[in-house]
Amino acid sequence: MPDNEKISEQQAMALDAAAFRRLLKHLDENKQVQNIDLMNLAGFCRNCLAKWYAAEAQAQNLDIDYEQARERVYGMPYAEWKDKHQTPLA
Repeated sequence: MPDNEKISEQQAMALDAAAFRRLLKHLDENKQVQNIDLMNLAGFCRNCLAKWYAAEAQAQNLDIDYEQARERVYGMPYAEWKDKHQTPLA
Protein backbone atom coordinates (compact mmCIF):
# COMPACT_ATOMS: atom_id res chain seq x y z
CA MET A 1 0.00 0.00 0.00
CA PRO A 2 1.40 3.43 -0.86
CA ASP A 3 2.40 5.55 2.11
CA ASN A 4 -0.26 8.15 1.43
CA GLU A 5 -2.98 5.47 1.37
CA LYS A 6 -5.03 7.69 -0.95
CA ILE A 7 -5.18 4.94 -3.53
CA SER A 8 -5.93 1.27 -3.13
CA GLU A 9 -3.39 -1.50 -3.65
CA GLN A 10 -5.25 -2.44 -6.83
CA GLN A 11 -5.01 1.14 -8.11
CA ALA A 12 -1.31 1.26 -7.25
CA MET A 13 -0.72 -1.99 -9.15
CA ALA A 14 -2.64 -0.65 -12.15
CA LEU A 15 -0.52 2.52 -12.10
CA ASP A 16 2.68 0.48 -11.80
CA ALA A 17 1.63 -1.65 -14.77
CA ALA A 18 0.69 1.41 -16.83
CA ALA A 19 4.04 3.06 -16.06
CA PHE A 20 5.85 -0.14 -17.10
CA ARG A 21 3.91 -0.27 -20.37
CA ARG A 22 4.76 3.38 -20.95
CA LEU A 23 8.46 2.66 -20.33
CA LEU A 24 8.34 -0.20 -22.86
CA LYS A 25 6.61 2.07 -25.38
CA HIS A 26 9.21 4.78 -24.82
CA LEU A 27 12.05 2.31 -25.35
CA ASP A 28 10.31 0.99 -28.46
CA GLU A 29 9.97 4.50 -29.85
CA ASN A 30 13.67 5.15 -29.17
CA LYS A 31 15.35 2.11 -30.66
CA GLN A 32 18.38 4.22 -31.50
CA VAL A 33 19.22 4.17 -27.79
CA GLN A 34 21.36 1.08 -27.48
CA ASN A 35 21.48 -1.19 -24.44
CA ILE A 36 25.09 -0.26 -23.78
CA ASP A 37 24.03 3.41 -23.62
CA LEU A 38 21.28 2.56 -21.14
CA MET A 39 23.70 0.54 -19.01
CA ASN A 40 26.27 3.33 -18.97
CA LEU A 41 23.75 6.05 -18.15
CA ALA A 42 21.12 4.31 -16.04
CA GLY A 43 22.64 1.06 -14.82
CA PHE A 44 20.03 -1.11 -16.54
CA CYS A 45 18.97 -2.03 -20.05
CA ARG A 46 16.24 -3.83 -21.94
CA ASN A 47 17.81 -7.18 -21.07
CA CYS A 48 17.73 -6.26 -17.39
CA LEU A 49 14.03 -5.50 -17.67
CA ALA A 50 13.49 -8.87 -19.32
CA LYS A 51 15.45 -10.64 -16.56
CA TRP A 52 13.39 -8.88 -13.89
CA TYR A 53 10.17 -9.71 -15.76
CA ALA A 54 11.11 -13.40 -16.01
CA ALA A 55 12.18 -13.52 -12.35
CA GLU A 56 8.89 -12.01 -11.20
CA ALA A 57 6.97 -14.46 -13.38
CA GLN A 58 8.89 -17.35 -11.85
CA ALA A 59 8.26 -15.97 -8.35
CA GLN A 60 4.55 -16.04 -9.16
CA ASN A 61 4.77 -19.58 -10.58
CA LEU A 62 4.10 -18.38 -14.13
CA ASP A 63 5.66 -20.25 -17.03
CA ILE A 64 7.48 -17.33 -18.69
CA ASP A 65 11.13 -17.82 -19.53
CA TYR A 66 13.82 -15.25 -20.32
CA GLU A 67 13.31 -15.43 -24.09
CA GLN A 68 9.58 -14.87 -23.70
CA ALA A 69 10.29 -11.98 -21.35
CA ARG A 70 12.72 -10.46 -23.87
CA GLU A 71 10.06 -10.70 -26.56
CA ARG A 72 7.69 -8.80 -24.26
CA VAL A 73 10.28 -6.09 -23.59
CA TYR A 74 11.59 -5.80 -27.16
CA GLY A 75 8.16 -6.17 -28.81
CA MET A 76 9.52 -8.91 -31.09
CA PRO A 77 11.92 -11.83 -30.83
CA TYR A 78 15.30 -10.59 -29.62
CA ALA A 79 17.19 -11.92 -32.65
CA GLU A 80 14.88 -9.95 -34.94
CA TRP A 81 15.28 -6.75 -32.89
CA LYS A 82 19.05 -7.19 -32.83
CA ASP A 83 19.21 -7.64 -36.62
CA LYS A 84 17.02 -4.59 -37.22
CA HIS A 85 18.16 -2.15 -34.56
CA GLN A 86 21.43 -3.00 -32.83
CA THR A 87 24.37 -0.98 -34.07
CA PRO A 88 27.98 -2.18 -34.02
CA LEU A 89 30.05 -1.07 -31.05
CA ALA A 90 32.34 1.83 -31.81
